[in-house]
Amino acid sequence: MATGTIRYWAAAKAAAGTAEEPYSARTLAEALDGVRERHPGELTRVLLRCSFLVNDEPVGKRPHDGVQLTEGGTVEVLPPFAGG
Repeated sequence: MATGTIRYWAAAKAAAGTAEEPYSARTLAEALDGVRERHPGELTRVLLRCSFLVNDEPVGKRPHDGVQLTEGGTVEVLPPFAGG
């Protein structure tokens, strides 16, 4: 089990009510399950539209249960941004 930080941006930050919080999980899927348990409602809906960075690497279309988290790592939760 690894521990690290989940950082929320824009709409995800507003829905979570915090800019960041700790994770304790083996995979991105487990970390996001924890987020959904702690923040039912709007954040769960926002996550459906988000992309994710794990330790500054884009997750892309990889299955979240195959993305391993590392001790002291960072998960960035990025909703779609407008503008250019």
